[in-house]
This record gives sequence, C-alpha cells and structure tokens, in this order.
Amino acid sequence: MRLTQEEALNEMYNLILNPGTREWERTQLMETKEKLETGSKLSDQLAKLEAVFRPLASRNNLTPDVMDFYLRITNNPLGKVTYDFSKHEIVDPINQERAVFAGGCFWCMVEPFETHPGIISVLSGYIGGKTDHPTYDQVSGGYTGHVEAVEIIFDKRRISYEELVALYWTISDPTDAFGQFQDRGNQYRPIIFVQNDQQRQIAERSKNELITSGKFDKPIVTEIKPATTFWPAENYHQEFYKKQPKRYRKMKHARQTFLYYQKIKQKFSSRKRG
Repeated sequence: MRLTQEEALNEMYNLILNPGTREWERTQLMETKEKLETGSKLSDQLAKLEAVFRPLASRNNLTPDVMDFYLRITNNPLGKVTYDFSKHEIVDPINQERAVFAGGCFWCMVEPFETHPGIISVLSGYIGGKTDHPTYDQVSGGYTGHVEAVEIIFDKRRISYEELVALYWTISDPTDAFGQFQDRGNQYRPIIFVQNDQQRQIAERSKNELITSGKFDKPIVTEIKPATTFWPAENYHQEFYKKQPKRYRKMKHARQTFLYYQKIKQKFSSRKRG
C-alpha cells in the first residue's frame, strides 16, 4: 500500500529536519511538501520526486533515510522493512556481553556473526570518532574519525569471546591498515574494540598467536582499542544481507575470493621459504 498524503508529509517533514539529509535532497523534499500543502495531487508529486531521485537511487547514492523514503514511495517491499533497534540490548548482564569489530564495510560483517548460535543481536554502526550522532555521509567521507563496525550481543554460555575473535580473523584482512578489500580509507580499517581488560587480554593473545603462526608474510596491523560510544547506523544499513541478498552475495563472494587467494599465496610463500 502506498503512502497517504498525511504519511508522506510527515516523513518529508522529518527528512527535512534530519541532519543527515543533503541540502539538494532537502530542497527537493521541501518543494514537494509545499506543493502538496497547496493542493497538488499526491500521486503526481511523488511521481515527480521519484523521477528526480531515481538517478541517485539507482546508484545507491541517496542518503540512507532518504533512500528508505524513496523505496516507500516506489512501493518497494524493502521500504517497509524497519529494524527494531529496541531488540539490541543486554537483558541478562550475567550471561550476556558486547563485542565490537571493525573490518571494512559493515554490510559484510553482520551475517558471519549473526548466523552463529549464541548470537543475540548484531547492529551495524560507527565507533571511534570524535563526533556525536555521526551520519553515514560524515563517516564515509572520513570527516569524523569513526570506522564502520558491528556491535554484537552474545550469550557467553553458548559462544565465547575467544570464538568471536577467531571468527573475526577469518573474515577480515589483518594485514591491511588502509581499508578492507574493495573498501578503501581510514573508516574501513580493521580494529577490535574491547569492552574490558579480559577482552583486551583475549584479543591480544589471539593476535600474538596469529603473528607467531606465520600465516601472513605481511605484518598484522589490526589494532586493539578500548570501546567508545557505538552509534547505530541508519535503518537502511541494518541487516543488509537480508534486505539485499543478491547484492550481498556478490560482495561476500568478492571477499571470500580475496581471502582464498591470499591463503593460497601465503601457503606458496611458506613453501618457498622452506
């Protein structure tokens, strides 16, 4: 079902006030809102707005919240998918814990963790920067110092922090300090953000074991830092692998292919050294 005029006006009003909305997007939304308020037909104005947004939407270049609105006005089922942020909380402090990992685009970091037993929730977001409530545009532009990351709530009775760190090494490139895979820039660098001294000790021990294993010719550059405020990413970015399975599979395949050839290269180098 398409938006009613009241729903459309309310969403446009919120997007106009949203600090994450770009000025050009805001201008288009304000013009459409004004025409609707002066009696223009809803379907005509939404069709015009869709046509204006379409070139950027087709390249996934609208800001996240505007993209959600675009999906709704085009009656795309993805526009109706709203992440329940309230489910991402610790309700049993004795048996539940948080873990935060940065390893490139957070779109590819959710599924490997979320599909494991003992994982309660995985949230995409931003951490490690100097700006409160950062937007995707700010982080992706490298303006705030944040990195894209995932925050995991897990049940310690079913999966350990050691296991999460071990999984992290298999889905990231610990030798690349300037990004991960096709994602380049400081906002994609690999970092383990620890919640406490116990996590720090586990992460450091695991990193040292990886270094001494000789699996990599290049230095292990993944940082281990104290966790700071974790800012949730916009709705559009949450559980991307479920919303966009075809696109996600292509990205996942590219990562797996890179890691596979890196593994083969390391084996070849080890034999050559021997």
